[in-house]
Amino acid sequence: MMQSLKYWLAEHPSIVNFRWSHTQSFGSTWSFLFAAIAVYIVAVITLHSFLSLILSKSRRIPLGPIPAIHSLSVSLISAVIFVGILYSAAAEIRDTRWFWRRTKTISTPFQWFLCFPLGTRPSGRVFFWSYVFYLSRFLHLFRTFFTILRHRKLTFFHLFNQSILLWMSFLWLEFSQSFQVLAILLATLLYSVVYGYRFWTAIGLPSACFPFVVNCQVVLLACNLISHFGVIFLHFLKGGCNGMGAWGFNSVLNGVILILFLNFYVKMHLRKKNVEDIDGNSNSSSSSSSSSSSSAHGCSRSDIKFE
Repeated sequence: MMQSLKYWLAEHPSIVNFRWSHTQSFGSTWSFLFAAIAVYIVAVITLHSFLSLILSKSRRIPLGPIPAIHSLSVSLISAVIFVGILYSAAAEIRDTRWFWRRTKTISTPFQWFLCFPLGTRPSGRVFFWSYVFYLSRFLHLFRTFFTILRHRKLTFFHLFNQSILLWMSFLWLEFSQSFQVLAILLATLLYSVVYGYRFWTAIGLPSACFPFVVNCQVVLLACNLISHFGVIFLHFLKGGCNGMGAWGFNSVLNGVILILFLNFYVKMHLRKKNVEDIDGNSNSSSSSSSSSSSSAHGCSRSDIKFE
């Protein structure tokens, strides 16, 4: 069973012989990337504006099981990518150790996760899964439309975040950027858990009594931030990592996302504190049954959604 799984996820000829090519890989051109992001932004803004004109903000459009199916699909695809790139990374480390000794850029598998040797090309196992991850980012974009249809809500942070993550996953492939294997492992692990949780709540099962999705995002951003310092350290200590120009550009974009997210996180906690203050100042003559009902509502209040 394990050998069969390894073959289909890391040793299949289409995976081993993969090569990122502008003529052979779907969605691999700059014109496609720019057009896709532009169409996404225009479509989202148009839909939000149109619905704001014809429907009241409180009216939701029923989507049935579509969001739940989407969440389950993203969770399963992310889990497959996580396992696939994990097996592929182990196989690449096994097959390319000789190249490390020649370049003297890296000496341990952990260093390889952070720093590709100079001259690395976008071909082989890990870049196949990086390509699958890039394509999966388009599936994530549908959540924006679900949010607009159900909640009539569109934030600059959500629009910017989705567009930039698609852009960054393209740059990973285009410039064989260092750190991408670890970044994909962290991201797909998070997505498999978060979208699994969203599927769990979408089918009517109880949600967490704390902002689960937001806290997962905090963990991911913290891990990425720590890893970026590791990339810088190896780049200057070992004589250079591959794709550092793209890494620098992506680091700036990550910094912007971090600032926007922290702004959102602070506002969320301020909103939560205001709700708790209101609950604390409510009429103390409420019965114990009213108190238990209040605590149940408090559970749902604290689960502020991070779209």
